[in-house]
Amino acid sequence: MKSWLTRIYESTRNILFRLLNKEFLVFLFFLALSGIFWLVMTLNEDYEREIYVPVQLTGVPKNAVITSEMDDTLRVTVRDKGFVLASYLYGEGVRPIVINFNTFANTSKGKGTVPVGELQRQLYQRINASTRLVSIKPDKLEFYFNYGLTKRVPVKLAGTIVPGKSFYLSQTKFWPEVVTIYASRQLLDSVKHVNTEFLKISNFEDTIIREVRLAKIKGVKCVPQTVRIGLYPDVLTEETIEVPISAINMPADKQLRTFPGKVTVKFTAGAGVVRNLSPEHFTVVADYKELSQNASDKCAIHLVKSPATVRNAKLEVDKVDYLIEQK
Repeated sequence: MKSWLTRIYESTRNILFRLLNKEFLVFLFFLALSGIFWLVMTLNEDYEREIYVPVQLTGVPKNAVITSEMDDTLRVTVRDKGFVLASYLYGEGVRPIVINFNTFANTSKGKGTVPVGELQRQLYQRINASTRLVSIKPDKLEFYFNYGLTKRVPVKLAGTIVPGKSFYLSQTKFWPEVVTIYASRQLLDSVKHVNTEFLKISNFEDTIIREVRLAKIKGVKCVPQTVRIGLYPDVLTEETIEVPISAINMPADKQLRTFPGKVTVKFTAGAGVVRNLSPEHFTVVADYKELSQNASDKCAIHLVKSPATVRNAKLEVDKVDYLIEQK
């Protein structure tokens, strides 16, 4: 009895399984067929897409140096049927635009310009006849060159460098400190230095050594194009120093004496800088002309010179007692 029921169950299950498999296969067939119809209809519509077309500069003489590289890719917006655009995007793409150096180089200016008309002409030779160009970016190509003219210029830091609290930037070093630039004679005369790319570094307390790129200058080639930079922070301290008061604009027959003869100068500087400072690095003066024009029982004094390595230099007092003696 049990064996008979088992056979009925297995037979029923097999029949249902075959029926369901057939229905599922039919469903998949029609799903695939509808997908194909949808894809054909979609690709038959007109679309606009941006494609990338490579550019090659050829025929450059051996004695010419390209000082500013030309764009190596055009961003071209085209309009056509979907299946044509798919061949551009997912097929072999569009053959490179070839620019001959001698055709467009202006040797007197050291510059070559490829107009948009030339770009359009070559593009239409490389795309399907039904395809229409909507836009080309950039709309012209430029390259700069010279025949070996060079100049050595220093490297300068560009950016915002802010050490941590109670620190300041005591020194900046470059390796190398000067680079060689290639450019037209006019540009070589105008370029006095080369900046680094803009740097933004803040809240550092230890030495930083970093490789940075040099900022691009149109029509100028730098060798090398990168340099190493060293940023050396130092601890800021408040210090004082006693500086003698000097008289200026004194008549030859007179002598100015101040009381006291020295005055305290307060300033902020790095610990490494303070060790090398002396009173001779500061100048405090009393001006006789000022005294003669504005008679007073006190003599005004002025801090007229302080080292560039110190900050916030100021006098502890700005007036002192004085005496003018006849020689």
